Parts: sequence; structure tokens; C-alpha cells
Amino acid sequence: MIRAFLLLCVLLVSGCASHAPLPAQTPHIKFPVQLHVQREQAGQRQDWLMVIQKERHGLRFSLMDPLGIPVARQQLREDRWKADGLLPPNPEARELFAAVLFALTSLKEVRFEYPGVDLRPYGRSLDDRWFVDYASEGVFKISMESGELKYVVSPLEGKASQ
Repeated sequence: MIRAFLLLCVLLVSGCASHAPLPAQTPHIKFPVQLHVQREQAGQRQDWLMVIQKERHGLRFSLMDPLGIPVARQQLREDRWKADGLLPPNPEARELFAAVLFALTSLKEVRFEYPGVDLRPYGRSLDDRWFVDYASEGVFKISMESGELKYVVSPLEGKASQ
């Protein structure tokens, strides 16, 4: 019984520690957003497709492999992440979703929505957690705090936002 209580405490504390920063309100972005995400870590690459859709009460994030098989789905409602579907929780995907939302937030809004943002030419960072470098219109690289995990994000070609 005590072991179960201690395990629960550790899970709660670790869940709080990994809480990704979120904007106070949904940024003004033209939805739906369809992106190609290339994950890079330890010399290995992995390609994903990401779709962000605006819903009545928030946003829906979907991450799929190139064959369209879901990797992660989450809903952002009222400043909280909620599971979407039967996929197990995926903390890495949730962190990626939050970082992409940060990167897509306009320069005008990011100052108000993300206190602590550090703006620099061609990029921004947040609390030494995410480092975003913009290569060109719609193309950017996100480096996570460790620097070992990077994502190159670009618009999904051939799919225009409606």
C-alpha cells in the first residue's frame, strides 16, 4: 500500500515537472495546419505528419507516420491536454505539440502569450526549454533543452490550408 502511494506521488511530481508551457489563449493561426515533421536524434531520422485543427472548445493535434498510422493525438482544451482516442499518453508528442504551437505563434502575440520568451533575429526561445530557428517562411527547427533532440518542421507540400 505504501509502495503504491509512493509510486503515485512520483508520477504526480514527474507529471507536474514535465508540464509544457501553453499560451493563455489560442494564438491567431490559420487552421487547419498540416506539417511535415522530421525528428532527429543520435544520428537517426524519423518522418511524421502533424495536423492541428481548431475545434469549438480548443485545438486537436494529430501526429501520424508517413503511412497515416496515428502516433499521438491530443486535444488542448482550457489550457489542459486531454487524450484523444485510444492511443496511450505520449509525453514527447505533447511536448512537441506545445513547442510547435509556440513556434507558430506570431511575433506580435508571442510576447503576451509566453512570458519569458527570448526573441532574437531569426529565432526565439522559451525558458531554455525550446529553441526555435526560422529558416524560411513556414520552415523552422525546434531544439529541445538537451540539444540532442531536434525537429525540422515545414508545411506539408501539396496540401494547402483551407
